[in-house]
Formats: sequence, structure tokens, C-alpha cells
Amino acid sequence: MTTLSRRQALSLAGVTGVALIAAGCAPVTPRPSPSASPTPAGPPDWPALAAAIAGTLARPGDASYDVAKLTQNPRWDGARPLGVLTAKTAADVAAGVTFASKYGVPIALRAGGHSYPGYSAGGAPGTGVAPSLVIDARGMSDIALAADNTVRIGAGASLAQVYDAIGNKGRAIAGGSCATVGITGLTLGGGVGVLVRAYGLTCDSLTEVEIVTADGKVRTASATSEPDLFWACRGGGGGHLGVVTALTFATQPAPQVTMFSLSWHFAAAPAVVKAWQAWAPVADRQLWSTLKLLNGPGYTTEPGVFVSGTWLGNPAALSAQLAPFLAAAGPPKSQGSSRHDYRDAMMIYAGCASVPVGQCNTAPGGKLTRASFAATSHVAYKPLDATGIQALMAKVTGAKSIAGMTEGGISMDALGGAVASVSADATAFPHRSALMTVQYTATFENGTAPAAFDEYVRGFRTALSPQWGDGAYVNYADASLSHPDASYFGDNASRLARVSAKYDKGGLFTQPQPW
Repeated sequence: MTTLSRRQALSLAGVTGVALIAAGCAPVTPRPSPSASPTPAGPPDWPALAAAIAGTLARPGDASYDVAKLTQNPRWDGARPLGVLTAKTAADVAAGVTFASKYGVPIALRAGGHSYPGYSAGGAPGTGVAPSLVIDARGMSDIALAADNTVRIGAGASLAQVYDAIGNKGRAIAGGSCATVGITGLTLGGGVGVLVRAYGLTCDSLTEVEIVTADGKVRTASATSEPDLFWACRGGGGGHLGVVTALTFATQPAPQVTMFSLSWHFAAAPAVVKAWQAWAPVADRQLWSTLKLLNGPGYTTEPGVFVSGTWLGNPAALSAQLAPFLAAAGPPKSQGSSRHDYRDAMMIYAGCASVPVGQCNTAPGGKLTRASFAATSHVAYKPLDATGIQALMAKVTGAKSIAGMTEGGISMDALGGAVASVSADATAFPHRSALMTVQYTATFENGTAPAAFDEYVRGFRTALSPQWGDGAYVNYADASLSHPDASYFGDNASRLARVSAKYDKGGLFTQPQPW
């Protein structure tokens, strides 16, 4: 195979544009908004809250407010939260939770700011969330590797920060490919990513969580301390149980990573999809891959068909691993591979191979750009048949006809391997025996009305639901799901509801789509 340039690696791996959008950590009718205090104490004393914290509190009219309120998705820029508390410590978070409880102020939680339905914006129109106090964890981003090779990570750290910090010390965890996704949201929803088949979900490496619950207490949850709370934090999603302030993970020795990419003409898509579904979820667990079919104005002659992935084994053995797939899919029009250490591979996926980690973000001074997007998901337990594949191709073809669409289509990420070695009820993430997670995505011009793009991604999901059912991934949350508890959590939803009732008796956390 030829060596990939950085541009080729980014393009074929889907690291630019819509496919970069990885995790997150929805309008349905929100729960009522009672606080732990039955009667609010009076008008909120915002100056007292500001004085009580080591971090910052941005309120409407403050110079920092218009930047502090932004999430990663510009479609939610219309939000006007009551305030944005950027916490520096767990005590700051506790102060914010206690304040909200005392005065009956709604809370919205933010780590990376990638909530697909805009819940972390704290009151954007159309989200079903009232103007809220946003408790933003991004001021807590310290990362410390211990002598036992566990790593304690502040809840506001981004994946780029995590990969840089631990990769430079020869350690690794499994995670996603998007630089700005927060480690907290990723983990709370389970955590699919580019090493998932070798190392398991991100939450499978979690050993301890520091979390502020609705009573304002800072708790430490692990397998032996607050075990129900710990279980729920491993795949149960964020925004319902408390505010995570730090996470501790077991790490792996950082591997050498072979990144590979292949592409085909669109006419080959039926054979590629059929072959990939049969091969990717049962391949050697050291091999992970994603299949993307994308379209838009940038695809001038035909939609794109891409398979990219990671191989942790001997690089000389990659060709043998790919051989059964290629024999069934047919020869690609292009292919390439390149070998990297773990840290560099993750930064290539993040689009930051040549960007200092301090600028690998969308904040002022950062080198990354925010893009408006719509998305939804499936978790698939069986391969599509010929009818399903034709429906998939029709939706990909149709993306180009939607005015304002930058790029739209589907990404299918292989599961199996280490994910399937854990029982469905061992953590809150239930989809252990699934073949893949599926994301339907549309990026569009900032400022464009989003309705057509929501309709596109949801219509894509509907078109394949006869074969793939209702399963969905909570980190790709969608407000339109009829039964989100069942779609995200399956049989684990009832236990999650019991844990929520135990730790949030007054219903302080009112994010939509509860269990």
C-alpha cells in the first residue's frame, strides 16, 4: 500500500466535515421543574453565587457572556442562558447545584458542548430546555497520570487534551476521533471510537467518578463505593444524575497504530456495504473500521464511498486482514496506509496533526471551526439486506439536492470484539451484541434554517428502521425518538430510573429524555 499524506488521511478517514462529529454527550416534553427545595427562597442571588466560586459566572450583559454561552454547534447560538458558571473545582459545581436547588433555577450541564439536541446550550429555542444556569466543566481540565498507570482527568478535558497528555507518557485509552468532544460526555454515554474493538468502550476503562449529586454533595463512585451510581455513569448518558467533576481510568500501553483508508466508485456501494457488514464486526479485534457514504456539493462527480480504520497488529499483516473484505467488496479505486504512534494517530484523526494542542479547539485563538449540523443514529444488530442497501443509497444520493447542505450521509462504525465481551447489564450501555453504531449526519451553512437537515437525517433513520429497528446511541441523542429510554438503554432503562430516583429525589435535573 502507498503512504497516505496528512490530507488524504483526514479526507478518507472522514476527519473533516460531518464525520468528525463524534460524541455527546432532544422536542420532547421535559419533566416538571421541581427543585430539592419545594418553595424557592426568593429571587436568585446571582452576586452571592459569583462570590462563592473560584471559577467565573457570566451573566447576560457581561463582556464574557456571548462567548461563554456558545456550544460546538452554531445552530444553538440563539440560546440565552440565565448564566454560565465555568467551574474550576468540585466546590464550584456544588455551589451551583445548591444555588439552583435553593432558588428553583433550571440547570443545564456542559462538558464538551456537543449535545446534539442542544440541551447543553441552556435554553436555545426548539430544544425543550428552559433558560437555565449552565454549569460548564471546561474550567476543570487537569490530567494526572498516577504511578499505577491510572489517569485522573478533569471533567472539562477534551479528547485532544487527553490524547496529548497520556500519549506523550506512553499510555492510551479508547475514545472517539473528534478533538473537541469532552471526555465526560463520551464516557457517560458509553464511548465508541477508533480503538473500541481492541480496548472496549471508553466507559469500560472507567474506575472511579467524582460527581456532585442533586443534594450538593461531592461523591466518589466506583465498583465498591456508590456502585449503583457508578454503574449508571458507565453508559447511562449525562444530564440526569449529577454533575461529573473528574474521572479516573485504567490505561493501556500506548500502541503503534496503522491507519488505513480505501475508497470506491459509488456504483460499487452495494457490494462494499454488503461485504463490510459481514466482515467488520467479526474481524480480528485489533482491527476497527468505519464505512462512510457521503454526498454534497464537494462531491462533483459522484457520492463518496470510504472505509477507514485502525490496525494494532503487525503492519505486515494488514493486507491479510483486509483480504476477505476486498475479495467480496471488489477492488477499491484508491487505498493507502500509514504507521503512527498512538498520540500522533489520535491527533491526525482529530484534524490537529500540525496544530499545537492548545489551539486544537474552536475557542477564540483556536484553529478549528464550528459547523452547524443535524444528526441522529441507529444501533444495528443485523446487516441490511439488498432492499435496505438500496434505500441507503437513495438517501445518500438525495443529500446533494438539499439547498444549503454542505455534506450529508451515513457513517457505520464497527462494534464486536472487546465490546461484545461484556454483558449487556454489566454497565448501563446495553448494546453489547450489536454489530455497529450508525450515525446519520448533515452539515449545513451557518445561519440556515435547520428543518430540512433534521428532516433529512431523521428520514434516513426512518428509511432503515424496518430493518434496524429503534435502537439508538445516547451520545447521538435525537429529540424526535418516540421511546428514547428504550432506544438508548433497552432493558437497563428501569434500573437507571431507580438510580435516578435514589440520587435526585426532588427532580432537580430536568434535561429532556429521562429514563
